[in-house]
Amino acid sequence: MAVVTVDFDGTLYQGNSFNVMFQAGQKEFTYKEWTTVYRHLTVALALGVTKGKNAFRHQFFKGFAKTFKGKTEAELDRFFEKLVDLGEKDIHYGLVEHVRKHQKKGDHVVILSGALRPFLKAFVKKIGLDVDIIGTELEYYPNGICTGEIGTIVNGDEKVRKVREWMFHKKRQGLLTDDTVWAYADSKSDLPLFEFAHYPVVVNPKSDIEKVAQQKEWPIIA
Repeated sequence: MAVVTVDFDGTLYQGNSFNVMFQAGQKEFTYKEWTTVYRHLTVALALGVTKGKNAFRHQFFKGFAKTFKGKTEAELDRFFEKLVDLGEKDIHYGLVEHVRKHQKKGDHVVILSGALRPFLKAFVKKIGLDVDIIGTELEYYPNGICTGEIGTIVNGDEKVRKVREWMFHKKRQGLLTDDTVWAYADSKSDLPLFEFAHYPVVVNPKSDIEKVAQQKEWPIIA
């Protein structure tokens, strides 16, 4: 029973999650919340120019999360369910079937992504997958109200750290006896995860990671 990690953005979900967030915000956000988003978006764009795509993405997530301050977990669950509905057409159902085949073999499937965990939770609910989820956490006060802050973004080397941690706990519980790891992902930022996995599979790759996959003879699926 192997461990199968599956990325979200660009892999299970082939649309642009940023666009979907903006679409949902147009229907849900107040003027004050939009002001918060655009203030942080300006900073994110500047960071994107100087430090790259991941810096942009991280700052955008932080700014977007600020709009959730004061909301309950139930309110946020409803918001992210609407988000998934807006992006339903871009779900990679072919890969969903790959995941189901792994499950039929008894493999442990983990959705592993830098996306916000409530978004991932709504996503797997929508497609009817019973899997574990590792994503970027929204933080809450003890009374269940969102603080507007996020935990460490699960990206790059952090993905490997999170998988190792997850596997350690599963072993202690007696639920995992096989260290074999599969990794389905799409991005060059996933190289640490691909190198960690015994069976890396590159999904719908951009040219940079496609070249790496060809050099290393990793399988590629569209």
